[in-house]
Amino acid sequence: MPIRWTDNPDADALLEREPLALLIGLVLDQQVKMEKAFSGPYELQKRLGSLDARAIAAMDPAELDKVFRQRPALHRFPGSMAKRVQEMCAAVASRFGGDASRVWSEAKTGKELAANLKSLPGFGEMKVKITVAVLAKKFGVKPAGWEAVAATWHSVADVDSAETMATARDVKRQMKDYDAKGKVIP
Repeated sequence: MPIRWTDNPDADALLEREPLALLIGLVLDQQVKMEKAFSGPYELQKRLGSLDARAIAAMDPAELDKVFRQRPALHRFPGSMAKRVQEMCAAVASRFGGDASRVWSEAKTGKELAANLKSLPGFGEMKVKITVAVLAKKFGVKPAGWEAVAATWHSVADVDSAETMATARDVKRQMKDYDAKGKVIP
């Protein structure tokens, strides 16, 4: 199932071919529309010239902050997201040699995959589950036991049209409502 998460085919293609772009998009996917979040890596690449975990990790934080704040800003909260993306890139650089695909290619089990993802700044429990589902459904990454650590609800992993995007948005909203009322989210 091809990625159709933005209004820009080039941005979607970048998410499909560049593992770091996918991880950056997932980090940015909070408190903004999914289309905005997943367009972020494409815009960041245009502004920086490339997406390289080591280079982003080594940037002066103030410079990366400026890049995120250029109009249009890459996120509703450009400063905090610049910091989070830089921290995630630093983790990819140090733990996975700068190769974002190693986050999943080196995982032998679903539990290892979830642990690798959870070790990245910006990846909490829900984001880990969604990412495992994305990797399985969009990229065929299915280490033994992946189902036990993947999202079981309709998420960005299931988006392939405007209709499925609307459904994912509704589910996300409902989950936030349940969480705000103190109910347990699956």
